[in-house]
Amino acid sequence: MSAATEMERPRIVIAGGGLAGLSLSLALKRALDGGIDVVMCDPALKRDPHGDKRSYAIAAAARRMLEALGVWGEVADRAQPILDMVITDSRLQDPVRPTFLTFAGDVDGHEPFAHMITAGDLTAALLDSCREAGVDLKAEGVKGFAVRGAHTEVSLTNGDSLQASLLVAADGARSHLREQAGIGWISWPYKQSGIVATIAHERDHEGKAIEHFLPSGPFAILPLKPEPQADGSLKHRSSIVWTERTENVPALLEAHPEDLLIELERRFGLQLGKLAFETKPQAFPLSFGVARSFVAERLALLGDAAHVIHPIAGQGLNLGLHDAAALAEIITDAMRLGMDPGAADVLDQYERARRTDITTMGMMTDGLNRLFSNDVLPVRLIRDLGLGLVDRMPGLKRFFIREAAGLTSREAPRLLRGEAL
Repeated sequence: MSAATEMERPRIVIAGGGLAGLSLSLALKRALDGGIDVVMCDPALKRDPHGDKRSYAIAAAARRMLEALGVWGEVADRAQPILDMVITDSRLQDPVRPTFLTFAGDVDGHEPFAHMITAGDLTAALLDSCREAGVDLKAEGVKGFAVRGAHTEVSLTNGDSLQASLLVAADGARSHLREQAGIGWISWPYKQSGIVATIAHERDHEGKAIEHFLPSGPFAILPLKPEPQADGSLKHRSSIVWTERTENVPALLEAHPEDLLIELERRFGLQLGKLAFETKPQAFPLSFGVARSFVAERLALLGDAAHVIHPIAGQGLNLGLHDAAALAEIITDAMRLGMDPGAADVLDQYERARRTDITTMGMMTDGLNRLFSNDVLPVRLIRDLGLGLVDRMPGLKRFFIREAAGLTSREAPRLLRGEAL
């Protein structure tokens, strides 16, 4: 096939098969159908997605997007709505953890502000939908690219090359495509690591999420869907995100399982009964990072390739899905007007659409972590007073819960409002 024939229809290559990249692929194919070729490249496509036991909080706006894409119905029965949110602030050795702030877990009186779901379940559903929609899924990595006028030549790790109107770099925080494009990266470490695991417990969590603010960092307990057992009983489960000083993490992970369980119980509490690790705890260093630009010539950054934030508010994945919703809408609208999806003026729209949201969320999570991850008495008194005041102001609480749900912006992309492109 000649290059001219190959490029009769615009082609978009997406490097990275994570949830944001898959959502973008599906959104473009569903909106533009036969008018565009979408190719996703990722060696991870060789693996069974169900092996990924990590859990994510899907905010209401992101869930609306997945509904509009026809995916949410495939996973809804395995998603746990967050029905309540409790925030405490204490030291690890304190005998009592007073509750300073509570949120009812719904927005507009009927819609949970977030659902918890495993990455494997959601990835598998998105992959199935992408195949059905006609996304070309290649289990190869993207090695590099070279812009040649009205297209970019994308080199794959198996030696093949693809011509594309646009390359989307969704290849993670250490994106080599971002580096190749010469896009700067502003970052700093938090000297903290996030320990994540799935915990089994005796009693029902009743859909309640808890965040304990401790001097070393927040400890979050996030409810998961119970699993039916062969005897008809239910296994009650929660996901934890345990923020700990990085210097303490090796000793924790190398400890005897019973000793680690004791440390877990000190943070988790015994309100849900006996605890057990369902998955092996894993630790990830935490940092802040944002790209100096989200676009370059015929290149757009998506998800962690564009930004990395602290998990204190559980918004990292949701920011990536917002990226996908915005870029899908901008490309779709441009192509319906006969424009080149990789043109500079189209990509500039994406830069403008995402810069303020990402900067605001990054600074907010950075500030919250600095405010709560310390044990300075005057700071503790001020922040606890602030939490108590918010708890007594229903209007402000409603604003914060809508913000967490991603529903405060009137200019949100159509997919995040549950509307088709």
